[in-house]
Amino acid sequence: MQERVARATLGRLPDYLQYVRSIETETISATRIANALGLGEVQVRKDLAAVCGSGRPKIGYETAALIKDLEDMLGVRTCTGAVIIGAGKLGLALLGYKGFKEYGIEIKAAFDTDNAKCGVGPDGLEIYPLDKCESFCRENGIKLAILTVPAAAAQQTCDMIIAAGIKGILNFAPCKLKVPEDVNVRQENLALSLAHLNVITGD
Repeated sequence: MQERVARATLGRLPDYLQYVRSIETETISATRIANALGLGEVQVRKDLAAVCGSGRPKIGYETAALIKDLEDMLGVRTCTGAVIIGAGKLGLALLGYKGFKEYGIEIKAAFDTDNAKCGVGPDGLEIYPLDKCESFCRENGIKLAILTVPAAAAQQTCDMIIAAGIKGILNFAPCKLKVPEDVNVRQENLALSLAHLNVITGD
């Protein structure tokens, strides 16, 4: 079914799931979801229609059923393996983060060029030398990677993990990556996000 759902819609589904999981009512309306997430009501209705059909007039969606449909669409019930590239402070923090499993993602290992950082990391997860990454990803069917390396090393590292079969990259390196059309990249720039907040909340 994912192939028939627009990529933009798929990108909003985790936000819907996070919000709907947080409420305690038996039903939820598209209007309430739209207001909570700052989205247009028509957009929310279209997105949810692609996942679970239309809600009931004046009632909306049954919360439990909507959560199940969103989880099924996102593959939450079947865990997908991922790796972290870069075992610095940010990489280690992400390696120890337990929230990924709520969305069907399981961090399997981390990798770093510094052999001194290799060994057992948070929660007993292994940190391997970077040159072991390609074989590890192929042997374990890994398709997702979190990139927390310096900008100067980002593109070369990106090319290496794509060669290992990675199809989705969450990039924390402060640079734009060049990837093939069949590889998806989500850019996370912490400094830029803080700058936006500073502008919005500044005097």
